[in-house]
Formats: sequence, structure tokens, C-alpha cells
Amino acid sequence: MSKTLILCDCLSSQTVDAAALSKATGLACAGCHTSLCTSQIDIAAKAIEAGDVVIACLQEAQRFAEVAEELEVGAPQFIDIRDRAGWTDDTAPTTPKMAALIADGMLPEPTYRSVDVISEGTCLITGAPDVALATAQSLVEVLSVTVLLTSSEDIVPTHEYDVVLGKLKQASGTIGQFEVKIDSFQQSLVGGRGTPGLTAPRDGALSHCDIILDLTGGTPLFPAPEKRDGYLRADPKSQPAVAHAVFTASQLVGTFEKPLYVRMEPTLCAHSRAEKPACSNCLNVCPTGAIVSAGEHVSIDPMICAGCGACAAVCPSSAISYDMPTVDHIFRRINTLATAYRNAGGKDATLLVHDDHGAEMISLSARHGRGLPAHVILMKVNALSGFGHAEILAALASGFAAVDILVGPKTERDALDPQLELALAIAPEKASILDISDPDALSDHLFGTQPMTAIDTPILPLGTRRQVARLAAKALNPTSETIALPISAPYGAVLVDTDACTLCLACVSLCPSGALGDNPDLPQLRFQEDACLQCGLCTNVCPEKAITLAPQFDLTDAAFTQKTLNEEEPFACVECGTLFGVKSTVEKIMEKLAGNHSMFANPAASRMIQMCDGCRINAQFHSQNNPFASKERPRPRTSDDYLSKRKDH
Repeated sequence: MSKTLILCDCLSSQTVDAAALSKATGLACAGCHTSLCTSQIDIAAKAIEAGDVVIACLQEAQRFAEVAEELEVGAPQFIDIRDRAGWTDDTAPTTPKMAALIADGMLPEPTYRSVDVISEGTCLITGAPDVALATAQSLVEVLSVTVLLTSSEDIVPTHEYDVVLGKLKQASGTIGQFEVKIDSFQQSLVGGRGTPGLTAPRDGALSHCDIILDLTGGTPLFPAPEKRDGYLRADPKSQPAVAHAVFTASQLVGTFEKPLYVRMEPTLCAHSRAEKPACSNCLNVCPTGAIVSAGEHVSIDPMICAGCGACAAVCPSSAISYDMPTVDHIFRRINTLATAYRNAGGKDATLLVHDDHGAEMISLSARHGRGLPAHVILMKVNALSGFGHAEILAALASGFAAVDILVGPKTERDALDPQLELALAIAPEKASILDISDPDALSDHLFGTQPMTAIDTPILPLGTRRQVARLAAKALNPTSETIALPISAPYGAVLVDTDACTLCLACVSLCPSGALGDNPDLPQLRFQEDACLQCGLCTNVCPEKAITLAPQFDLTDAAFTQKTLNEEEPFACVECGTLFGVKSTVEKIMEKLAGNHSMFANPAASRMIQMCDGCRINAQFHSQNNPFASKERPRPRTSDDYLSKRKDH
């Protein structure tokens, strides 16, 4: 059964072409209403009762949900076109934009992975005595509270909560799983008269808690403290801040759903090989410290991960992939928006990517300002940091003329800025970051920007991020063969100094992506550019320092084929003629060792350097001065030998 689109122009405050939208979206539509949430609520009720309804109004979703509950039917689907497209000073038709937003909203909602986290309400409070003790008193009814103080003079005897002394040295974990280490730890001794006694101080005391309430006003215990679940920090001099922290802490009891934001495939990780460092992009950009080195790959603590997506954006091999939603879903949304807009008659659209902060600015601009231009298509994402160069290029190659990313005060820029730089190297002047905090300024900027021109032949973004980036780069640069990229780009070539290279092939044995290869029949070093991650492992492992990296994008088919970077004449075994090793290397060894080293002073020993493995072993075994030679093995004793010595035989 097809869905029915219910439209409302909100007291005729916006222009909505119901017939055009029905044709563009393929959804049934019975015209446009004026006051669907008030005087025409009966019309909405009949439609909701019939089922399979899409109401193009998100602002009154709760009102319509209540109607559905009264009718004992499922809640309808909601799509916002009022704030995002309807209210605007632009005189251009808004139907293509509305059609794109509706098509995006009709995509199936992806499923997310999650785990349950249990908090039993054990709370550690640190801070000045007056604030910490007062806070403990207000939380004692809902939480199991322990206050950590630094001076015994501040202890107030009470049975309502625990008070301990010490210095908080270290903390790790997250909600429900915090572990704290306390130095100079002392507990109160129960019993007796007067001031309670204290245990002897000891360092390194370990304890666990579910919640940490930090009222010290000093350095936070964790990087990116606002992203650490269960860690609440407030300025002790601000009563509203403390009150908010207290209220939040009181709500952190029970079972909570923790999203699993990313997936990790260790076999694809190019972090290191043979204790030689390589890629560390994710380690450099993770704001919470959730990623640590684990030998040849990295390890991600899903409990600490805050889901910024920066690691997935900078990962060159897709060993880390964002899962909320997947990159496939992002590509599908981009293509849906571009295709629906184009099919509805729109041209040269700009994709404006934003998060919750941007959504609020857009809403304020629509309700109280000029709104946004009709050619600006909105795409809300969970994490702006995860919208990397591949996603930007996919949007441009799908038919968008430009891509703007609206950042907020909490946006992680460490990954976003380099990703934008990489995208601009491939598509100059086609993308930008909008660091604008005023809704009116945002509208003025977008209305004042001249629309760019989209490509004539859009692509369908399918595949991995690397594959889509390559397809997009070719579509955006149809006449180019090679594009120079900034340093640290995940695409490029390997350059070899053939005079220094000895063809030891150490780089081949450790290359994590297989970009470097050899020839089993000849001394050759081969390279396939499409597979190169520019991780730098080959440069770190090369004993001759003969390898350098050249970040670039080879758009030709040559990137998919192996080319020879260095080759030499093989050496023929002087005994059997089998080809082995490199002629120049064998000759260099002969020059340095033959007659110059005690082990190779004998011409026969020097000759072994020029033999293959099989002939060398054979010659060594039969040589007169064989260091492995020994006396003739004794004959094994048998039963006859023992019986011959017996007197009864």
C-alpha cells in the first residue's frame, strides 16, 4: 500500500504545490490544508486512522501522535518542510527542494547496534568541602554517595553518606565502569567518642563507581570531558551549573543504551608491522582517548567512544567504519537528495550539511528571518566530523554544485579541516566550512553567495569510501590524469631511489595493503598505486632510506596495474646455474667479504657466497673444514649385542 502525503501551508504562510509534490515524490496527495493541527484536525484524524500517512509537519508531531494514540493506531511518519523549505524570502520555486527533503525522509531508517550499560547509582563527589558536602546531602536520597576530601578538618560525621580523605590521582572508564586511584587514602573509623579516627594513609587505593561528580573547578579528569558519559563537571562558583549537574546525576541510575558508533576490522589496519610505526591518523584525532595502540592495529573502547566519526573519516583503509549510520546509507541519502531535486526541475543545488546545532539555527532563521534560498538542500547528520572528503566528493559528483558544512561550537575540527583541504584539492572552490553562529548571518551568507554549476553527468556513489572518492574525482576532473594532493592524503605513489635500493624487499613483506609486491622469478619491486594507503610503513622499514611518498591521485587506469619501480639482473649460481638474488648485491658482498673476512679467507668458502641455497648447503656438508662435521656415528646396539654377552647363550 502506497503512503499518503498530508500537506499544510501553515495558515497560508508558505507556498506549497500539492500536485507538483505528488508528481515529484510519487506519493498520493489530496491537496494542501491550511490549519491541519487546529481547525482541520478532523481531516488529519481520518488520514491517520486510514494508516500509511506521511505528515509534512514535524513541529506538531506530538499533537498528531496524541490523535493516533486516541484512535489506537500507529503514529504517522513526519517530515519537516516548513522550517527547512517552506518559510523563505526566496521567490524561486521551492517544490524541488521540498521534493528532495520528502524523498530523503522516506528512506528506510537504518538499524543501529547498541549495548546495555547498568548504573547502580554509586557516585563519587570531589571538590571543596562546602560545595561537595552540600551536594552529597541533596543526592543522598537517590544515589549511594561518597565524598572525597583533602583535609580531615573538613569531615562532618554522618551516617547518610561516606566521607574519605585522599587525592584523586587517576580515573578511567565511563558510566557504570569508572575506576579511580586515590593516593593518601584514609577512611573514618567507626565508634568511639568525639572526632572520628582515620585509618593510616596509603597510596594507590583503587575503587569503582558509576558516576563521578567533579566540583573542583580544576583540570578535568578526562580529555573531552563533555563527551565522557557519567562524568559530570561543574563550576563550583556557579549555583545553576552545580544544580544542573546534581539533577543530571540523579537521573543516571538504571539501564542505559550505549550506541556502538564504529566498527573495527583489525586485518585492514595499517597502524604498524614488525614494531615499525605506520598510520596513526585515528589516534591523532580521537578527542576522547577511546583509541589506543594494540600492536599491529589499534583498539577502540566502545564504551568511551562518543561517536564523533573523525576516526572513520581519516582512516585510509576503512579498517574503521562509522556505523551510525553506515557510509552506504550516507551515500544513498546524498544520491536521493540530488536525484529528487533534479527530477523535480531543480538545478545547481548546494548541499548544506549540519547537525542538531545547525538544525536549530535553520529553524530560527526560517521563523524569524529570511530563511534559506530555494537551491540550498539540507542534510542533517549525527556527526559532522565523520563527513569527510569521500562524502563531499560523492555529493559533488552526484549532482550538487557545492557543499557547505555548517559547524557548531562543539564540532571537532581536527579531522574536518584536513578532510576539507583534501576535497578542495580534488574539487577546488566547491566546498566550504561555515563557522557562523547567528541565524540571520547564515541567511545573508547563503543568499549572498552566487550558485555554482553542477556537473552535467552525475554518478551513482556505490562502493567503499576510496572507490567512491576515485569515481567522484574522475567525474569532477574528466580531463585530468593526475591530481596533486596535500601531505597525509591517503592516496599517492611510492618513489624509489634505484641507486640506493638493494631490492631487499623488506617493504614488500610488510606492506599492509599489498600495494608493493615482488616477482617470484626476477629481482623486481612492483607497485600498484590504487592500493597504496600512504601509511609510511615502507619509508620507515627501508634500511637504505630509498623510499619516499608522493601524495597524488592517478585518475588513469594505470593506477590499477602493477608497474616496476626497480629491477636488476639476477645472479646465476656458479654451481648449478639457478637464478637467485641480485647480481649487484652478490658482487658487493664478494667485494667486502671474499679474502677480507676470516670466515671467507678460503677461496672455497668465498665461492659459497655465489651459490644458491641448495648448492651452498651441499658444498658446506662436503667441505673438509665443515664446522658441523662430527665423528662417525656409532652403530646402533641390538638385542643380539646384549644376548651375546650373556653366559646362557
